[in-house]
Amino acid sequence: MSSLKIYKPTSPARRHTSAVKDDLSRERPLKTLTYNKKSHSGRNSQGKITVRHRGGGAKRRVRVIDFLQEKYNIPAIVESIEYDPNRGARIALILYTDGEKRYILAPLSIKIGTRVMATKEHGEIVLGNRMPLQYIPVGIQIHNLEFFPGRGGQIVRGAGAGAEILALDGEYAHVKMPSGEIRLFRKGCMASIGSLSNEEHRHVRIGKAGRMRHLGIRPTVRGKAMNPVDHPHGGGEGHNPIGLKHPKTPWGRPALGVKTRKKKSSDRLILSRRKIKKRKK
Repeated sequence: MSSLKIYKPTSPARRHTSAVKDDLSRERPLKTLTYNKKSHSGRNSQGKITVRHRGGGAKRRVRVIDFLQEKYNIPAIVESIEYDPNRGARIALILYTDGEKRYILAPLSIKIGTRVMATKEHGEIVLGNRMPLQYIPVGIQIHNLEFFPGRGGQIVRGAGAGAEILALDGEYAHVKMPSGEIRLFRKGCMASIGSLSNEEHRHVRIGKAGRMRHLGIRPTVRGKAMNPVDHPHGGGEGHNPIGLKHPKTPWGRPALGVKTRKKKSSDRLILSRRKIKKRKK
């Protein structure tokens, strides 16, 4: 069970620092299920920066997560709950009865020794089990949901995230996403039971610049601190506001409260859009 740890204010930085404290396995990750992660520092194949403010940070190894879980009707036991530096949620190392080990996303409150299983039939509604949407009761929290049957989980994979099945109608299931959007998914799409672990992740306060550098995030300069040639917000005397009708990106595009999704064929599957919170002026 995770909880938020508040540090004692022994320094100005510590005064505003918090972290998640939970009982994780002290064993090192399984080496056969990890590989080195190369740092690209936000650059593409041409060496051009396509994502700003990236670089440095602690070395990481990628954990190979089984999002598909295609070993059907083979029980597995949770051997350990581990930290993954590449995601907010915790991961679980499971051992199948045939001796194979794999990593999966760890649901909230799952314990070491818990038995989990994936099936394409009507299975037991137990935390960590995986089955098609058509066999999951209405109102149950789910995670690691497939967009298309057989492709593996692609959405609802963030720390503390959980979707909810609202109804089953014909070939589709009505699913309420963590964002509030209500969307149709085919009944054959697989999903895991329960919401994801580390629900306190969104409340963590980094507290100081050094922790951000460890995460590989470099300093961000305010647009209004720049010159007009460098940013739409630049120029002016002193602490002037941006001087525009709405905030813009460095390339002049609207930055807040603007829909960025283009028209797609899957728009017909969206029953209700997510609610965009407007900033108070």
